[in-house]
Amino acid sequence: MNPPAKLSDLMMALEMPSEEMSVRFDRQTGKMVWVEDYILRAIEEEERLTNVPDWQKEEVALARAIVNDDGSRFIAAPDKFDFHEYRHMERFIGTVPDQPAADELWRAIKGRGAFRCFRDTAGRLGLLDPWYQFRDNAMKEFVIEWAQANQVPYVDDSPKPQA
Repeated sequence: MNPPAKLSDLMMALEMPSEEMSVRFDRQTGKMVWVEDYILRAIEEEERLTNVPDWQKEEVALARAIVNDDGSRFIAAPDKFDFHEYRHMERFIGTVPDQPAADELWRAIKGRGAFRCFRDTAGRLGLLDPWYQFRDNAMKEFVIEWAQANQVPYVDDSPKPQA
């Protein structure tokens, strides 16, 4: 049996996306692995990587393992674009009992800069902590569903909610 993933690691993959890095879950180690895209592309295109610094040799070896994998070891990590944070902001607004506050949040998510404007407005209304708790719970549910769909065993190492 493969080692279990930590829910906190799966959630981190959603929170720390990078346009220059690819993230995979390694079934063999139970860990998330991060590899720079240019290294993956070089391996895929069978370019010779010369003069690789010592500190990057492990990443090059990992990229080779990913490229040569038949899909049994490495799988795409949970993705922030599949999580749809905007949809969760809408759901959160639906839970706000104060209608004037909810109306302000609805206005905040319209147009450019919706995420920043939403956070600013939620902070001003004293709803930032409830929003983060709501979002964290939604992320946890999302990564659990991802783990189950990908037959990845997991351990719940997330902090327990405060009473």
